[in-house]
Amino acid sequence: MRLKKATSNLFRFRGDQPGGLDVGRFNRVLSVDRDARTAQVQGMTTYEDLVDATLPHGLMPLVVPQLKTITLGGAVAGLGIESSSFRNGLPHESVNELDVLTGDGEVVTARPRDPLFRGFPNSYGTLGYALRLEIELEPVRPYVQLRHVPFRDAAECAETIAAVCAERAHRGTPVDFVDGTVFSRDESYLTLGSFTDVAPWRSDYTGNRVFYRSIQRSRTDFLSVRDYLWRWDTDWFWCSRAFGAQHPVARRLWPKRYLRSDVYRRIVALDRRFGVSARLSKAVQEPVIQDVEIPVAALPRFLDFFHREVGIAPIWLCPVRLRDPAGWPLYPMDPDELYVNVGFWSTVSLRPGERMGDRNRLIENEVAALGGHKSLYSDSYYEETEFWQHYNGAGYRALKQEFDQGNRLPDLYAKCVRGR
Repeated sequence: MRLKKATSNLFRFRGDQPGGLDVGRFNRVLSVDRDARTAQVQGMTTYEDLVDATLPHGLMPLVVPQLKTITLGGAVAGLGIESSSFRNGLPHESVNELDVLTGDGEVVTARPRDPLFRGFPNSYGTLGYALRLEIELEPVRPYVQLRHVPFRDAAECAETIAAVCAERAHRGTPVDFVDGTVFSRDESYLTLGSFTDVAPWRSDYTGNRVFYRSIQRSRTDFLSVRDYLWRWDTDWFWCSRAFGAQHPVARRLWPKRYLRSDVYRRIVALDRRFGVSARLSKAVQEPVIQDVEIPVAALPRFLDFFHREVGIAPIWLCPVRLRDPAGWPLYPMDPDELYVNVGFWSTVSLRPGERMGDRNRLIENEVAALGGHKSLYSDSYYEETEFWQHYNGAGYRALKQEFDQGNRLPDLYAKCVRGR
C-alpha cells in the first residue's frame, strides 16, 4: 500500500507504479483557535496553505519547513527543519495529537504518551499515514529584520551559532530565527532574523531578485513574515540556477507563478526519468542531495571534510535543538545537544575508480563518526545492520509488529535504502 500524491519533496525516485491510496482530499485546515494557539489540520495540507490560514490570525506554525508543498503529515512522518528550530525543535515536536491510518487499516488517535506518537517521526509512511493533526501555533509580528553576519573561519561561525542559540540574542538584539549559508571554505554567513513591527523598507525576492545573492551584498534586510517564511522557495534555495532560472534574461521571461520549488522538482523528476542531463554530461555525475545533523562542536571538522572530499557550494546551515527532552526513538538525537543541519543539494563528477554512491557513502561514514544523523528523504547507502543501529531497529520492529502486522506498508530500510 502506498500513497497517491500530486506532489512530493522526497528525492528517492521510483518508477511509475499503478494505483495508490488517494488521500488528496485530506488537504484542509479544519480550524484555527486563536486563543488556544492551536490548529486542526489534515495530513496532506501543504505548509503554504497552512501558513495562509494561520497568518490572518497573527499566528504561524512553530516550525515552517522552507518549501511550500511540504505537507504537514510528511514533515511529521519525516523530518522538517527551519530557522526557528534552534528554539522550537522539529515540526513533530509541536504536535499535540494525531489520527493515524495504520498499516492494519485502523485509525488510531496517538498522543504524547503513546508508542505510536513517539515512533511516528522518521517512519516515512511505513507505520501509517497522518490523517489529522492538532498542532501548536505561535504569535508573529508583521515583519522580520535580517542581519547577515559574515565569517572567514568555520570555527568562529560555529562558536557564534552556539552563543546565539544559547542566548537567543546577538550583540544585545533578540534573535527569533537563525540559519546560515556557506559559499566557500573562507566565506560564510549567519542570517539572524528578528520579529519587528516596523520596516523602513521591504525587499521582494519573489520576482527578479534572488535571495541567497543578497546575503553577500547587504548586511541588513527586511521582509514581510510571509515572504520570510518562503524566502528559499522561489529559487529552491539556489538550485534554480541549474535550470537557467537565475540568468537575467531567463528571469524576466520566466512566469512568476512558476518560480517555485515544486516546479523545479518536476523538472528534476523528468530529467531522472529520461536521462537528458546524463546524456549531455561529459562526466558521470553522482547526485549528492542530503541533509545531516552535526553536533555544533564538530561542525568545523565536518565542513573541512566536505570542502575537501565533496566540494559542493553553497551549503545551508540550520541549528536545531530538540524541544522535547524525552526524545524520539527512530531518530535518536541527544536532547541536550545543539546540532547544526547541513544541507547540500547538487551533483559531483565521479573520481577515477569511484562507483555511483561512493561519495554519499563517504558522507554517511563521516556523519556517523562525528555523532551526527542523516535524514532519509533522499538516497541512502547503508548496509542493513548499520542502518538499524542508527535508526533503532529494535524499537522500529516493535512498532511495526503492533501497527502493521500484515506488512501492508513497506519496511523502513526497504523504502529508504532499497527504494521499494
